[in-house]
Amino acid sequence: MKKLLPLIIFAILLIVPLMGLSTYVMHILILVLMWSVIGMAWNLLGGYTGQVSFGHAAFFGVGAYTAGILYQHLGISAWWGLPVCIVVLTVLSLIIGFICLRLRGAYFALATLALGEICRVTAENLVDFTRGNLGILIKERTWVEKTWFFYIILLIAAGTYIIIKKVIESKLGYYFVAIREDHDAAESLGIDTTFYKTISLCLSGVLTGMAGVFYMNYMGYIDPSIVFPLYDLSITAVMVVMIGGVATYWGPIIGAIIMVFLAEVIRSLPQIGAAHQTIFGIILICIIIFLPNGIAGGDYLKLWEPIKNRWRNKGTSL
Repeated sequence: MKKLLPLIIFAILLIVPLMGLSTYVMHILILVLMWSVIGMAWNLLGGYTGQVSFGHAAFFGVGAYTAGILYQHLGISAWWGLPVCIVVLTVLSLIIGFICLRLRGAYFALATLALGEICRVTAENLVDFTRGNLGILIKERTWVEKTWFFYIILLIAAGTYIIIKKVIESKLGYYFVAIREDHDAAESLGIDTTFYKTISLCLSGVLTGMAGVFYMNYMGYIDPSIVFPLYDLSITAVMVVMIGGVATYWGPIIGAIIMVFLAEVIRSLPQIGAAHQTIFGIILICIIIFLPNGIAGGDYLKLWEPIKNRWRNKGTSL
């Protein structure tokens, strides 16, 4: 049954656009699928390989700008960004890997954080190439109705899930997990840790970049502040995985559903305003304390143990 579950969910999602849902609901579902892709991509690097990144906005933004620049300067469809970004993001990931993968732990995380900011500042200043803060606008949209966008991001999400599942269940996956569990022990066993971390980074970067290409085509407009934000993208990608479940197949999907729907609920409450970041932080703290493995990887029975022990102690005292 577990093997059939992804196929059942995919089949159900295929008929969702035929159910006559409103444009707003379709938009929310599209965002859930897009964030699922970003979360699964981050999970490959941060969850399975143990290389925590705070700079995935760089991959997302470069993917988005790859599509936008193809349209702006070459006059071709921004959808060509999907195959082109594979090459662009692979080269970028190799450069980043050469610089950053020599670092470990918090140093690697800080290096990736700086990377996102470098990309944002670069995009703001290369005005002739990226149009700076004016951004890039797609004037002629291929589609306006959301059905085709839904099917495209659904295929990207399904492909991402299959790729990650195949990789993790292969020899590569064992190497990734070995590096995560004990870097020095993996090296002592003859595993080229830098090489395999670079593979993980490349795969994660390319998949995140594809989400960026989709975003460019879907929204029709980007600028540096939209596609290279620290909190709204890099930190949210981490939260999606932490809430859903680190190093699990379904965790990023569950986390994306919770984060997107929660963001929409909070946005509908004007009295909260900028406090939404505080609310997300409180939720993340509660998840870390009570379900450190996330929702998909949590042992829910452990949540009741403190309550049971408390009542047991009360009964004993009586």
